[in-house]
Amino acid sequence: MAVATTSFQGFRPDAMDFLAELAANNERSWFQPRKADYERLLLDPMRALVAGLAERFEARGIPLQADPARSIFRIYRDTRFSKDKSPYKTNIGASFPWVERVGGEPDERAHGNGGYLHIAPADSYVGGGMWLPEKARLDAFRRAVVDDPDRVRAALEDPAMLAAFGPVHPHEMYKRVPPGFPPDHPLAEYLRYKDVVFGRRLADVEIESPSLPDILADAFAAALPVFRFLATLRA
Repeated sequence: MAVATTSFQGFRPDAMDFLAELAANNERSWFQPRKADYERLLLDPMRALVAGLAERFEARGIPLQADPARSIFRIYRDTRFSKDKSPYKTNIGASFPWVERVGGEPDERAHGNGGYLHIAPADSYVGGGMWLPEKARLDAFRRAVVDDPDRVRAALEDPAMLAAFGPVHPHEMYKRVPPGFPPDHPLAEYLRYKDVVFGRRLADVEIESPSLPDILADAFAAALPVFRFLATLRA
């Protein structure tokens, strides 16, 4: 079922106030009477933002999937295996998986290649990459580093990408190069990566602006060399 949206007008300061209050009162008894405020201040604008991104991705040939019904993360936390039993997330986020076909097959969402948006008080950012992929995909990245370092550099150190986001980096990193890969390789630091991600902070003036869909589309367009490179990695 399609989700009806209006054009994105920016996140109001009240939306950040709501998330800050939720962080201080993270319990069902506080949230449930204010659920309509969450939808009005955060969920509905996020749906409009994602719909605007979908239009821009299509118009600009950016093969990321933006779907108001699927891209947005639920506010509810999965507490089954967590010591923290707080029921709600204190941010609103969305993911945009890479959907361009590579070698006749679509990139699989489980591999983590795609874009990400995170909206929270004083902690909003846009980014993407390949977050904690399975071992076979990570080994494919390492083989590319060893066998074709020029291609890796061209993608991960693309000037437009660096201008938009700065250098790619790992969410986690091994202390040393894994066995089977040369520790003296010129790109040995990449061999220690557990994943390949990038991102930049979003200022309040950006998240409050009706131009945020264009800001995000420009950022993701700059990251296309990284997305396309990661999508080629196969076990």
